[in-house]
Amino acid sequence: MAVFEGIRLEFGSDGIAVIALDVPGAPLNPLSDAIVAELDGALDAVVAREDVRGLVITSAKPAFAAGWNLKELVGQMESARDAADLYAQTPGLSRFLRRLETCGKPSAAAITGLALGGGLELALACHYRVLADDPSAVVGLPEVKVGLLPGAGGTQRLPRLIGVEKALPLMLEGRSVPPREALALGIVHELAPAADLLARARAWLAAGPEPLQPWDRKGFVVPGGASLLDPRMVGLLTGAVAGVTRATHGNYPAPAAILASAYEGLQLPIDRGLAIERQYFAGLASGPVALNLVRTMFINKGKADKLARRPAGIAPREVTKLGVLGAGMMGAGLAYAGARAGIPVAVLDTTPELAARSLDYAGRVLGRDQKAGRISAEKAQQVLARVRPTTDFADLAGSEFVIEAVFEDRAIKADVTARAEAVIDADAVFASNTSTLPISGLAEASARPGNFIGMHFFSPVERMPLVEIIRGRQTADVALARALDLAKRLGKTPIVVNDSRGFFTSRVFATYCYEGQVLLSEGVSPALIENAGRFAGMPVGPLAVMDEVSLELQYKVVQQTRADLGASFEYPVSWSVLRRFVEDLERTGRKAGAGFYEYPPEGRKFLWPGLATEFPPAAVQPSLEDVKRRLLYIQALEAARCLEEGVLTHPADGDLGSILGWGFPSWTGGVLSFVDTVGAARFVEDCERLADWHGPRFRPPQVLVDLARAGKRLHAAA
Repeated sequence: MAVFEGIRLEFGSDGIAVIALDVPGAPLNPLSDAIVAELDGALDAVVAREDVRGLVITSAKPAFAAGWNLKELVGQMESARDAADLYAQTPGLSRFLRRLETCGKPSAAAITGLALGGGLELALACHYRVLADDPSAVVGLPEVKVGLLPGAGGTQRLPRLIGVEKALPLMLEGRSVPPREALALGIVHELAPAADLLARARAWLAAGPEPLQPWDRKGFVVPGGASLLDPRMVGLLTGAVAGVTRATHGNYPAPAAILASAYEGLQLPIDRGLAIERQYFAGLASGPVALNLVRTMFINKGKADKLARRPAGIAPREVTKLGVLGAGMMGAGLAYAGARAGIPVAVLDTTPELAARSLDYAGRVLGRDQKAGRISAEKAQQVLARVRPTTDFADLAGSEFVIEAVFEDRAIKADVTARAEAVIDADAVFASNTSTLPISGLAEASARPGNFIGMHFFSPVERMPLVEIIRGRQTADVALARALDLAKRLGKTPIVVNDSRGFFTSRVFATYCYEGQVLLSEGVSPALIENAGRFAGMPVGPLAVMDEVSLELQYKVVQQTRADLGASFEYPVSWSVLRRFVEDLERTGRKAGAGFYEYPPEGRKFLWPGLATEFPPAAVQPSLEDVKRRLLYIQALEAARCLEEGVLTHPADGDLGSILGWGFPSWTGGVLSFVDTVGAARFVEDCERLADWHGPRFRPPQVLVDLARAGKRLHAAA
């Protein structure tokens, strides 16, 4: 008998064979070409034995199968010449599943836990499905989240099983379905305790069921219908297309491909439908969006979450007490995050009332979580008990880690640094949460600059996934290692950058805001500017985001930078607009109730009509594509400069920081993957043209010029 490494094959005395997925070292059983080959071999053995009357597919692990191995898929995506080449490379799982359901032996899936993507497709190809009655045993087809579609029968079997109306939202949203809902939808036939799964699957097989799927029976009709001559289906399709267009602005091709694959395939027999599905899958997998999403949001994010940038050879040290200086929104958020992670937190502010804001904040967040069922009342009280407001620096004693989150004022930061270091241990790490001030300069107030580091969190802390860790000139490896360890404990994805003014995230994000204001000063319609930002894939337009951040805050940052740099200072290109709004118009943003937008007490915000007077619209407006290009290119250029200057040490950090930090469009793969998506040669050519038209800020840095000449990609070069 063949020797298997990723599965177990057993033949029972009752005539039922069991294939159990058991991928070595992988708790979630990822599928791969090697596993499919083993499944194929096991099926050969099952079919060859006349004494086998049925087959159970299950898992030797708590999880059933989490889908395809994305690292293997990326290798295939990068090596394929085109969609036809990829189509030829990737038939394995789809072909095996069709063989499984037509081999003449009835099969049952005993789904031990989570079954996502290819894992659910494997279960759907079985003639019967019994799922563990456990909240962790979710099923779903999440491929759309990585820019793909279910490519092993998902778009064909799920609608044929539960109907188009129920299946489409699950595939378009990539939503995971808990057991009770999976049963109600008809995705599974039965729920059972995990210990009874095999027995239930064997019992079904023992009854001698016919080894035939519904869609292979004569006269089969998709539940609810699927004919494009049916007015109900036409309405459903029209609504789905409109919803996809509204949600994606054409930037994400996967939802449209899912719709096309499902509707085209459902008009045909299952085998033709599966072929159509694979064609659409190959088209997506050979395009840039899927590669960008898989590489950045799964592979590189996974590496960052596993602390890929952590210095080697430094033993972890658990934080048993965290100090937070400042109980404003950021400090209170940090205190809550620490307490939620199980760390006692001392939160210091100047008065008892101000310090107590940390408890109020944690209480509000926990109240929302309780209402949503994310935490029990008992656990919420345990979290609250870990937050200890104080006004006494002595209460910081024993903190292995302290995070300063006070005003962006050097004198205040220097004062709290010295007072905190006077009471904490000599080897404790001190981090500043500054968003703009260089860490090396702030470290001058520290008696131990080797232990001083930057940790730039994003607001609201409990929801934003990123932390930007900034290494100063004197920051030691041990401080960096402990900052990364704390980031992981808090559940954040860390990127590591070297010190500079604005670091990476604030520096690059500012260019988006500045360019929006420059466009306004040129007479470009404010609505066009805002729509271009959103249609490019940014969460909000550049004028709206400036209102949220506060024009006054940005004004103060510019003034502080001017004071710091002296004669070498240059005003940002948008200074005339920023100065006018703050100094002359006193419209400083949302908090003030007036900025680029009006904020009525009731109703939605709207663009301030006075913009037309202050910045009269030009007679000839640029195209939407031209404005989108400027807003995206200016950010990519500044990110490339950060890479050239050594602020960034790897493009992956820039990509993750841009998507998780300020919402740069994920379809691009991130701010530097965007250069690869466009192509370095074309990107440089476009930038030269933009520089000629709009100024030297668009002139490409030498790193991109060299890349274009060499015909290379940023990620390949890195």
